[in-house]
Amino acid sequence: MTEPLLDSKFVEKQTGQRPWKTGKVREVYELGDKLLIVATDRLSAFDVVFPNGIPKKGCVLSSLSEFWFEKTRHIIENHFVSSDLVNYPAPFDGLGQLRGRSMLVEKTRLVPLECVVRGYVVGGGWKEYQEKGSICGIKLPTGLKQAAKLKEPIFTPTTKAEAGHDMPVDADKGAKIVGGNDTFDKIRRASIELYSFARDFCAKKGIIVADTKFEFGLRPDGTIILIDEALTPDSSRFWPADSYKEGISPPSYDKQFVRDWLEQSGWNKEPPAPPLPREVVERTSEKYLEAYEKIAGKKLDCC
Repeated sequence: MTEPLLDSKFVEKQTGQRPWKTGKVREVYELGDKLLIVATDRLSAFDVVFPNGIPKKGCVLSSLSEFWFEKTRHIIENHFVSSDLVNYPAPFDGLGQLRGRSMLVEKTRLVPLECVVRGYVVGGGWKEYQEKGSICGIKLPTGLKQAAKLKEPIFTPTTKAEAGHDMPVDADKGAKIVGGNDTFDKIRRASIELYSFARDFCAKKGIIVADTKFEFGLRPDGTIILIDEALTPDSSRFWPADSYKEGISPPSYDKQFVRDWLEQSGWNKEPPAPPLPREVVERTSEKYLEAYEKIAGKKLDCC
C-alpha cells in the first residue's frame, strides 16, 4: 500500500507555491479566476483531522467528484474545468504527483452553508430522533428504527465552521446566512434533486446513498453552481444494499467504518485525534476504493 499524502510540502518543494487555503482534507492554490484543488489523504472525522492518513483516499475523492460533476450537469452547473495536467498553468503542469488527485476549477464566492440531504435515519440524526422525535428540528413519524428509510429525503443544512463543529440551521436562519429566501430555496431544491439522482443511480449499482452533503458557489454574474466535492465517501454514507436492514448501523463504503471504531474507542471527539490502528487505515482505504469502483464501474487508474 502506498504512503498517504498528508500535506502540501511536495507541491511547495517542486513549484515554490504555497496553498492559498488549507482545509481539513484539501490544499487550494489560487490561479487568477481559477483554483487548483489538491486532495490529500488526510482523514477528518467529527470535524477533527487525524495524524495518519488513508492511502489513495485523495485520488478517490477527486476522481469520484469528477465522475459526478459530469453526471449531474443536467441538474446544475458546477465548477469543474479540467483534471488533465496539460491544461494546468505552469509550474503545476509538470508535477506528475497531481495526476488523479487534483482539479482545476472555477473560482466562486462561497455560499456559506453545508447543504446536507438525508434519506435515512442514521448517525447524529438517529441520536436526535431517539431523544426528540426529529432530525435537525424536522418532526418525523413515530416508531422509526435506526437506518429506516424516510418517505422523502429531507434538507438539513448546517453552518460551515472554520473550526469546531458545524451546527444545524433552520430555513429562516439559513436564508439569512445565504442572503435571502430565493438563494436558500434554489440550493435546497438543487441539493434534493442531486441526492435523488445519485440515490437512483447508485441503487442500480447495489449501493444505498443514506445521506450526503453539497456545497455551492456564486459566479460573478450571480449564477449558483455546485462546487467543492460531490458524492464521495467523505461527504456521503454509502451502504451495500445486499446487507442493509433496519435496526442497525449498516456496514458502509465510507468513513463510517472509522466513525464506528472511534465511537467505541473512548475518544471524546475533541482535538487532538488519536492515531488510527493500521488495520483500520487499511480497511478504510479498501472501502474507499471499493466505493469508487462500484459507482464508476472501473478501477481507479491513478496513485
